[in-house]
Amino acid sequence: MTSKDFTSFCLTFPVLSFFCWPRKTPDVMAPDGGWGWMVVLAGFIQTALVFGVIRSFGVFFVEFVAYFGETSSAVSWVVSAGVATLQFASPMGSALSARFGGRPVVMAGGSLASLGLLLASFSTSLTHLYLSVGLVAGLGWALVFSPSIAAVSCYFNKRRSLATGLAVSGAGISSLAFSPFFQYLLDVYGWRGALVLISGMSLNLVASGALLRPLVSEGELDVPEKPSGASCLETLSSLFSLGLLRHGSFMRYVLVFVLVDAGYFVPYAHLVAHAREKGCDEYQAAFVMSTAAVSDIFGRVLAGWLADAKVFARLVHSLTLWTLLTGLSLTLLPLGHGFSSLVPLGLGYGFFAGALVPLQFTTLVEVVGTGDLLGAIGLMHMLESVGALLGAPLSGWLRDMTGDYTASFVASGVFLLAGALVLLTLPNFFSRSKVSRTRTKKPSAALDPEILELTQRKRDLFKVEGD
Repeated sequence: MTSKDFTSFCLTFPVLSFFCWPRKTPDVMAPDGGWGWMVVLAGFIQTALVFGVIRSFGVFFVEFVAYFGETSSAVSWVVSAGVATLQFASPMGSALSARFGGRPVVMAGGSLASLGLLLASFSTSLTHLYLSVGLVAGLGWALVFSPSIAAVSCYFNKRRSLATGLAVSGAGISSLAFSPFFQYLLDVYGWRGALVLISGMSLNLVASGALLRPLVSEGELDVPEKPSGASCLETLSSLFSLGLLRHGSFMRYVLVFVLVDAGYFVPYAHLVAHAREKGCDEYQAAFVMSTAAVSDIFGRVLAGWLADAKVFARLVHSLTLWTLLTGLSLTLLPLGHGFSSLVPLGLGYGFFAGALVPLQFTTLVEVVGTGDLLGAIGLMHMLESVGALLGAPLSGWLRDMTGDYTASFVASGVFLLAGALVLLTLPNFFSRSKVSRTRTKKPSAALDPEILELTQRKRDLFKVEGD
């Protein structure tokens, strides 16, 4: 072994050891209430302080352009870098939660998010903002997102969709409140002081993370001996749920949301500009977007309630309906030729698009089961980012080529309609009963029993505590 190889081993081994000590986690039953509602509250706060801050960060845009003397394109990468880190680092949040539990991971993520925004207040160049907001805060947001959504699913079974809808509605409500509030902070304290105060607000992520109390189960945890190098790699793959990359139904489900994301976010980028082109003044155009945000909130909650009420036999059927309606509402947006017609069209899009969100995560349980839920959320969030990154630029290119946003919105709607068609290819889609999943009781002799046990039993993905 050369000195270079030895150095690489010394640097890599601690990282692998961090993930590769397996831990058996007994299965627990979702209590469907009780402390679960505090977990929903925690999820509400977390989505508000992650996506509400991201959606409202645009109020700093003009200040950054003026202060740093950079182009609009360069400044726009500050938030884009944060969103990219949030999406691509989501599997890390899943893996850390699998090993250490959701509570400490979310609390650590909240601390990082707050630290990143605090460091941003001392920035003297855009590079500092890229590193502080894009990297540090983005990594913190990634550690918060996946564990918080999975925690809600672990605490609920019969009312999982409603609970998830309530948790993710925090993003819509905070989007309405934070934009004017951030503008007020900017006017009173300047952009540096405003970032300090927002950093302090983000510390509430730490407090909400503490609410993610692990589910209690009888029995003691049995920690095995440290595994060999071969089983270490298998355990690492298990923690990151890399086996799902060979899961055909899961990969088709991911493809659905790559297509959905390619069209879903286009109105957030271009609906205001489209309204201005159709004769709305700046306040009317902003109001169109606000009406969509308000109806988004109601859509998330109502869709969750309807799903739990079993209006449709399976969640995937509800998801397909909302995806189709969202796609149709996008294709109809070009029919708005003034303020009076754009408002109802915006209301329709916001409601249907909001209804789709909680079903994305709860239907995932039908595809992979609760055991692989957290790892599946992380991988899905990372892979679907391809659609989110390509959708808005494609929409802008179509607008430049055609001279208006008609083709942009129609193409966006077609992406969602295509995603709904892919949902039809999922196994037993036309069956009214869920696909049964059984677990092997005895480990196969061909595999390391400890690794097979970890793969089969580990993933409600929260540490188990005694009373």
